[in-house]
Amino acid sequence: MSTRELPVPDGLAGERVDAALSRLLGVSRTRAAELAQSGAVLVDGRPVGKSDRLVGGSWLEVDLREVDGEAAAVDPQPVPGMRIVHEDEDVVVVDKPVGVAAHPSPGWTGPTVVGALAATGRRISTSGAAERQGVVHRLDVGTSGLMVVAKSERAYTELKRAFKERTVEKVYHAVVQGHPEPTTGTIDAPIGRHPGADYRFAVTAAGKPSITHYEVLEMVPAASLVEVHLETGRTHQIRVHMSAVRHPCAGDLAYGADPALAARVGLRRQWLHAVRLGFDHPGTGQWLEVSSTYPEDLAAAWAVLRDGA
Repeated sequence: MSTRELPVPDGLAGERVDAALSRLLGVSRTRAAELAQSGAVLVDGRPVGKSDRLVGGSWLEVDLREVDGEAAAVDPQPVPGMRIVHEDEDVVVVDKPVGVAAHPSPGWTGPTVVGALAATGRRISTSGAAERQGVVHRLDVGTSGLMVVAKSERAYTELKRAFKERTVEKVYHAVVQGHPEPTTGTIDAPIGRHPGADYRFAVTAAGKPSITHYEVLEMVPAASLVEVHLETGRTHQIRVHMSAVRHPCAGDLAYGADPALAARVGLRRQWLHAVRLGFDHPGTGQWLEVSSTYPEDLAAAWAVLRDGA
């Protein structure tokens, strides 16, 4: 796409052109200013300068050929099914559907949380890399559930610190194959790149420290519903750890799940959902906790398993 065209969202009304473009396109504010100065940015058909203020509802056009190799990393497009669970001046918590990435990355052309928020004109923290502005933690594309994004610079700094110091409560529900024994336990095993496949991870001596706490909530003939608390936040951590103890998430074919079981219950991804997220609010200091119900596909699969599939 050589040109990006869209109406100026009301949330960006009054913003400087360079600041607005930085969020909408995922480029640095300096690069956004250069775009405006080069005449690549039109509002209602007329060139605008970097310090001009946007008017809500006016028509914005950006010539992306002027980006000179710096990819417009954030594609501001709405994401059907993505809900705003909580929002204030510091943070926005979303309930992310499956098939949506947290932020743009090389090779990913699908929808992103960052792009969806940009499409609504929400003011997101400019801290972090251009394509990950405001992102303080991530969920896999194939994992649904709760994710917090920082709107203010203060929130970004405080939340990054909270995740690093492990004071954020991250709770997931997973349906795993078989019956874990013991029914309550901790998996403490380092995770690193899989030695035979770059797109996968594995328990490996050279990996980073990774700690997963689990508790079986319910058992059915073929599987168990497990509540998982993450102490660390490695990529694919729950999937890797449950697979390592021979109880992979149902539907998780990349980590050893039974494809026949997945087909029987209609799963096209791993049964894994971020159900609860809690943290000290970066603005008020008070504990904020939000929760999410199972999406349709996971609820349906669990119902089939409970019926004895």
